[in-house]
Amino acid sequence: MAGVLNLVSVGPGFEDLIAPRAVAALQDSKVIVAYALYLRWIAPHIEGKEIHSPPLTQERERALLAIEKARQGEKVALISSGDIGIYAMAALAFDEMREDDDYAVNVIPGITSANACASLLGSPLSHDFATLSLSNLLCPWEWIETRARHIAQADLACVLYNVQSAGRQEGVYRILKLMLESKAPHTLCGVVRNAYRPGQQVSIHRLDELPGLQFDMLTSIVIGNRFTQRKRGYIFTPRGYNDWQEDKAEAIEVALPEQAIWVFAGTSDGNALAAQLAAQLSPQGVPVVVSTATEYGGTLAAQDCPGVTVWAGRQGVEARKQALQKHGARLLVDATHPFATHMSEQLMGLSESLAVPYLRYERPSAVAADALLCDDMAAAAEQAMTRGKRIFLATGSKDLASFLQAPGAHERQWFVRVTAEPEFLQRALDLGIPRSHICAMQGPFSTGFNRALWQDWQIDCVVTKDSGDAGGYQAKVDAAHALAIPLLTVRRPVLSYPLQSTSLEHACAQAAALLAGAPAT
Repeated sequence: MAGVLNLVSVGPGFEDLIAPRAVAALQDSKVIVAYALYLRWIAPHIEGKEIHSPPLTQERERALLAIEKARQGEKVALISSGDIGIYAMAALAFDEMREDDDYAVNVIPGITSANACASLLGSPLSHDFATLSLSNLLCPWEWIETRARHIAQADLACVLYNVQSAGRQEGVYRILKLMLESKAPHTLCGVVRNAYRPGQQVSIHRLDELPGLQFDMLTSIVIGNRFTQRKRGYIFTPRGYNDWQEDKAEAIEVALPEQAIWVFAGTSDGNALAAQLAAQLSPQGVPVVVSTATEYGGTLAAQDCPGVTVWAGRQGVEARKQALQKHGARLLVDATHPFATHMSEQLMGLSESLAVPYLRYERPSAVAADALLCDDMAAAAEQAMTRGKRIFLATGSKDLASFLQAPGAHERQWFVRVTAEPEFLQRALDLGIPRSHICAMQGPFSTGFNRALWQDWQIDCVVTKDSGDAGGYQAKVDAAHALAIPLLTVRRPVLSYPLQSTSLEHACAQAAALLAGAPAT
């Protein structure tokens, strides 16, 4: 009598998400082959059956065992979570079958991790999307990176499987870096752990926040595309094309001048540098473009930099590359924030690929010799929780998750100051900061303002960045000293810049030298 091999999908983890056809296949099978964890989900349907549960790492052995039982004439169910045909056991079973096998094969579909995670987040996969496993056990890592790069360049929404394991910690961060090369940093994403299982966790982040998080093999990451939106605590990707207005970016690009110096700014001193360059070089017929990440930054640049062209709004690296190439940029001046390392890396990469000179202007550090320094945000979070219970974060909105999601964070009260942009406010709210603990204002702030705010909120520890005097660092130091509360300062990340200046005058002289084809010193 010919056997039967049922390849059964049992969904993400709750019995009510198992398809009726899968239940019928389980009940009809005499032999069950599954990883032990899955047996708990299907226990009511497999009582009295012959059960085999080789450990998690023995996937091929499980497939071979199920096939051998089917060859012996048994009705066998080989089980996978999610959908057995997606990163699961079905492919291994087909790989091991022979053409002369005569047992019947039934593939029963199920709810995938991608479906499950998307449902918890809203509807982020409503248009074209891809899935990508980050496990390199069965696929070369170079292939994974190549596929990630193409997914990002196509701006597909995507779901990352097998995100991080004990022996594979850094791969996910390399993939996120590749995504950020082509996707905008504000792209909405979801992180889901234990979807539809005990201990379920769901959170929404910007793409540029993800490199600061920790993951594991129980986590999936959903990355949206440039049209993914937020509504009522969910994210969704529109289905249609009618309102996507692809011609907007082109209309902006048409107004950009040719053969210009491009200053990537967004800070007060970056705008001051752009204004000084324009005053010095515009009479010589060299136009200046200021690129800012936000519309508000563009408004400030237009006010601070008379005579320059402002290109405002978040752009992916491909959009920047096309604009720089199309308009024949002569020099890239990186005057972004000292902690905007990802942007600096992108600009250095564009400089190299386009053969356009690169100049880094970075405001001087203002950290005192006796400052309480932390190497990164994770270390600052740990230090802050040992020193205070009512902790004020003057780190900006991007790094809030490093503090709010740190072990023990729920035992502290957190107070934050963010720029009054809706998305920054929403980020703080999504992380659980009460509205009464949010100060939404544009800095920098005076010593008196800091002192009054921290005193009123009874702050007992402050965390800030080494943002320099232009970022109001000394005013924070003075206020913290006056109140006798610790001020933790996160060190600046270190990058190797090909050419760097810490003064506006020197940067202008270097820019003039580069334009003249002379060596800049």
